[in-house]
Amino acid sequence: MPIIARFHGLVIKMYFQQAEHNPPHFHVMYGEYMGAFDIQTLAMLEGDLPAKSQALVREWASRYQDELLQIWNTQEFVQLPPLS
Repeated sequence: MPIIARFHGLVIKMYFQQAEHNPPHFHVMYGEYMGAFDIQTLAMLEGDLPAKSQALVREWASRYQDELLQIWNTQEFVQLPPLS
């Protein structure tokens, strides 16, 4: 699973087997916590990521939502900037 971005201890990854993993989403790892986020709604689909980390992920993902969807649709790996 390629790493899309890293910031504040969060690691953002995405699978590239779209037919098997709908809806479009990305995965977040933070220490022993993890979560999967819907790209279109930014809702956490599953996981146990702490609320503060979820807020950081949503802030980052809202900035790069178009790029995340493009990565999902084309399955072309692109590393995105971190949240500053």
